[in-house]
Amino acid sequence: MRISCIQMNMKLANVDYNFAHAQNLIREAVATEQPDVVVLPETWNIGFFPKDNLTALCDNNGERTKQELGSLAKELNINIVAGSVGNRRENKIYNTAVVFDREGLCIAEYDKIHLFTPLGEHNYFSWGNHISTFKLDGVICGIVICYDIRFPELARTLALQGTDVVFAVAQWPSVRITHINVLAEARAIENQMFFAFTNSCGTAGEIKYGGNSALINPWGKVLVRAGLQEEIITAELDLSIIADIRSSINVFRDRQPTTYKLD
Repeated sequence: MRISCIQMNMKLANVDYNFAHAQNLIREAVATEQPDVVVLPETWNIGFFPKDNLTALCDNNGERTKQELGSLAKELNINIVAGSVGNRRENKIYNTAVVFDREGLCIAEYDKIHLFTPLGEHNYFSWGNHISTFKLDGVICGIVICYDIRFPELARTLALQGTDVVFAVAQWPSVRITHINVLAEARAIENQMFFAFTNSCGTAGEIKYGGNSALINPWGKVLVRAGLQEEIITAELDLSIIADIRSSINVFRDRQPTTYKLD
């Protein structure tokens, strides 16, 4: 599986610009990198996150995202993990990840479970309450959004459901970029899966985002890492190594779940 992560610099609260820019970057990635999957970062449609006029800025039940990026996936014959979008649904606002297959069908939606309370995300967005797995070209995949990665139970749950590739989409600030680099590598190692981390870059309000998007294999090896500016990174994932890793160090067999108390 060949994956391109689009480290996008979006404009805060400028939805039309962000939609056009995202689509241009997807077209560039497909033309230059020939990936099987392209990935966008968190809340690329609005940035993270405008408090003024937020309801009006958010997508209405993902309709625009599904129309424009679903059509693009079909046109380009590409799988699109459309990061996440600010999404208005049933009089609530969610931070929602959306995934499209090569036919342009929306095959998965995931509402961010762990909202970032230090910035007050929970005061504007509603909490998600389900995980999401899906297949891209026959490969079982999962998705987490930014702060989710600090909660190892979520990644482990995805692993126990047979996930081989996790897409982690984010708006992770530069001041804590060391944290996400370590966490993404740790989640890949401890769950023996590939991690495709796609961050944003640039500045929104007073927050500078840290880039450093990366594709990481189950040994924790960074196959490719981005810098601080807008760019597209690509790597080929050799999924055949997963079985050998999981058999040689079988952490799933050696788990002792009856002794863990996580409630």
